[in-house]
Amino acid sequence: MSRYKELYLKEIVPAMTKKFGYNNIMEVPKLDKITVNMAVGEAKENVKVLENAMGDLMTITGQKAIQTKARRSIANFKIREGMPIGCKVTLRGERMYDFLDRLVNLALPRVRDFRGVNPNAFDGRGNYALGIKEQLIFPEIEYDKIDKTRGMDIVFTTTAKSDEEARELLRLFNMPFAK
Repeated sequence: MSRYKELYLKEIVPAMTKKFGYNNIMEVPKLDKITVNMAVGEAKENVKVLENAMGDLMTITGQKAIQTKARRSIANFKIREGMPIGCKVTLRGERMYDFLDRLVNLALPRVRDFRGVNPNAFDGRGNYALGIKEQLIFPEIEYDKIDKTRGMDIVFTTTAKSDEEARELLRLFNMPFAK
């Protein structure tokens, strides 16, 4: 069992039950999944760029990335429907907790001038979105091996009913929110 799964059962469930007054431990919100998405705009000219991005995402998450395709055509961006324009990974279970552990304890502290993540990036339904400007903050990525720095979006999907519950859950998972 990972450290974060153990933390959830021993510390987070009692703390959340006390703060929000849940009658049953099944009511306590939990982390459902983490989705890591990398949009690659240059993929429309060069397919190799998308393969490199998928390799980086696989190295970071430890799971094979899938291609995402354009849902509709946009003439201004020269994108046609069905064209591959990015990649994503959906993490659940042990891999999700391992990724959360590496993100909070290794990657985020490596960001230059880091003062915490935005505490207001919740969607109203208990999910949290986090944008990262470059993949180099992860220790698995070697600076010499990458072709270009790319950003990514990380979305934490929880079973929380409100943003307040989700914020408390992520805070108890040691997410470094800005003051």
